[in-house]
Amino acid sequence: MSEPAIKAAGQGAKREKKGAEVPRVKAPWLGSYDEEVPATLTYSEKTMVGALEDTARRYGDYIAYDYMGSKCTYRELVEKIHTCARALKAMGIREGDRVTICLPNMPQTLVMFYAVNLVGAVSNMVHPLSAESEIAFYLRDSKSVAAITLDQFYPKFAKLRKVVDLPNLIVTGAADELPGAVRAGYYLKEGRKIKPIPARANVLKWRDFLRRGDYIEIYKVDRHAEDPAVILYSGGTTGTTKGILLTNRNFNALGAQIIATNTFFQPGDKMLAIMPMFHGFGLGVSIHSMMYNGGRCILIPRFTPESYAELLKKYQPNLIAGVPSLFEALLRVKQMEGVDLSCLKGVFSGGDSLSVELKKRFDAFLAEHGAAVQVREGYGTTECVTASCLTPMHQAREGSIGLPFPDMFYKIVKAGTEEEVPYGEEGEICIAGPTVMVEYVNHPEETAQTLRTHADGMTWVHTGDLGIMDSDGFVYFRQRIKRMIVTNGYNVYPSQIENVLDGQEYVQMSCVIGVPDPIKIQRVKAFVMLKPGFKPTEACRQAILAHCRKHIAKYAIPTEIEFREELPKTLVGKVAYRKLEEEELSRRQ
Repeated sequence: MSEPAIKAAGQGAKREKKGAEVPRVKAPWLGSYDEEVPATLTYSEKTMVGALEDTARRYGDYIAYDYMGSKCTYRELVEKIHTCARALKAMGIREGDRVTICLPNMPQTLVMFYAVNLVGAVSNMVHPLSAESEIAFYLRDSKSVAAITLDQFYPKFAKLRKVVDLPNLIVTGAADELPGAVRAGYYLKEGRKIKPIPARANVLKWRDFLRRGDYIEIYKVDRHAEDPAVILYSGGTTGTTKGILLTNRNFNALGAQIIATNTFFQPGDKMLAIMPMFHGFGLGVSIHSMMYNGGRCILIPRFTPESYAELLKKYQPNLIAGVPSLFEALLRVKQMEGVDLSCLKGVFSGGDSLSVELKKRFDAFLAEHGAAVQVREGYGTTECVTASCLTPMHQAREGSIGLPFPDMFYKIVKAGTEEEVPYGEEGEICIAGPTVMVEYVNHPEETAQTLRTHADGMTWVHTGDLGIMDSDGFVYFRQRIKRMIVTNGYNVYPSQIENVLDGQEYVQMSCVIGVPDPIKIQRVKAFVMLKPGFKPTEACRQAILAHCRKHIAKYAIPTEIEFREELPKTLVGKVAYRKLEEEELSRRQ
């Protein structure tokens, strides 16, 4: 039997002249698909909000989301989105404008995200715990004309508005979308802890903002599937933070692919949405794929492993998605004792590598708690929204990240080239298909380096990751080619941390590496050489960490600082970070 192949099609495929031969691309994974999974799909030509409105027409009375005890149907959600869109138009938001959404998982995030889409603007998704300097970068880089954030983060925005031009700032509270009685209870318990916003602050509070649109009638903008819709941030394949521009089609294609590879899904199935909406995994899988298909999102703004256990008990979700460290933490949480997990239809791990040992332990844990499923690992990059490869429902191979989604193409090439390597040989993972990004915002050279049109006529993402594909199309992730550290599902870029460390008054030079961690896979370690006259005391270490906390997001702060009199150097005078990595590995063996 000849090897499965498929004609190049969809986004990522070069348009051919009429009558030209369309190249055929090797696709060995097609022969390994579960019987019910199709090789190709039909995708919505609408916007993201257009697809959601289609869902609301079919399942209007279904619950779209739960939040802190309140519920909202799809019909009610669409009404909220249109109310918000009118308010955005009243604010002056125009087609193509960028609006920064700096919020945790809550109704306002969901509503604003789709309302921005409805008025033809672009959502710029930002981690609310980012440092001031990082948020300032995101605002400048995206040229955002408006932003929305939580009241507790207002002081951060007040400071950065002194150095960044941000015409419009909307501030909301965690309870603003709760029913009156529940909202009052929240403020009595939690709201009083938040410092009030000054009366003369140049901001719009959520409810005042919404009222501004009361008399707006023309606000919807006719946009299309291929139009830009979202900016997500990543270091890309080089480790320098960049905005990744994604389209309506990118997200809608993902929504179709997720359900095609999970044929057990039924409208109304509950997803425990803890993965944050500023992350492709959270936004693409836990939110939009549910909205696209009539799922029910349980919005969780913050959690601990202990509270997560309680959420599993309370909501009995059908779907959970998380990073490996979450699953490892659940193994040690006393609150999980006796919890019935027979409700689960799908458990998905992504954002970081799932070790073979942890998978075995968590699969046993699921079985002990009555679940009939095992954890399924996926793989992807923000350049393709999120996952584009997933372990099949009915078969798994140890160490594999699974098979490409329908209409997604994987190939393994010799690193730095477009030359495909034989099955079983290690090389760089390349991806093509309908979820491939438009570009890196403001980085045309890096876009050209990452998005390359091969001889087969298709545009491929060169991921910067090393992997292997076997002859049946199963893909195996090996490691990142570049220096990027992945800790707890977040990308950390050593050069950025070193820049912050080197800016501290005691520090002469620094080098940051990732070291193995049983829970986070990697954690951040810094090697520091002090300036003459400074001694490596505990007080000195704490001063450096205090400096880091001002300028670095919490997940990226070094967990360990080792002082060195000298740092190893290469022949050309650069700090030899590989030497430090080797020393660290040998020390831990």
